[in-house]
Amino acid sequence: MDTIKQKQISELVKRNFSVVLQDEGTNIYGAKPLVTVTNVKVTPDLGQAKIYLSVYNTENKQEVLLEMEEEKNRLKQALGYRLRKLVRRIPDIDFYLDDTLDEMFRIDQLFGRLRAENQMGSEEE
Repeated sequence: MDTIKQKQISELVKRNFSVVLQDEGTNIYGAKPLVTVTNVKVTPDLGQAKIYLSVYNTENKQEVLLEMEEEKNRLKQALGYRLRKLVRRIPDIDFYLDDTLDEMFRIDQLFGRLRAENQMGSEEE
């Protein structure tokens, strides 16, 4: 269970890192991929932030994450510039792929196919 301070720092990192991606993202991974911050988890000591990202408009999502890993110092520096007056210590950042929406679309397609093949059962059951 996250403390109030963890939740506050997570939200600060999420909002400010989104702006960093808007500013620096096209220089790192190009203009085509759309990268959004879906969630941020901060450790209890506030020293580590796990940033969960959704990547769209590209087939190779891992490549975008690898490009961001290569520029991690630049991204952390830009984040630190935005957070410098709000927190004492800028947390280290790690990137993780959030594929929740991809799974949701895949499951929705499976249900659609089952409905089309009449294998869902009747509504009365």
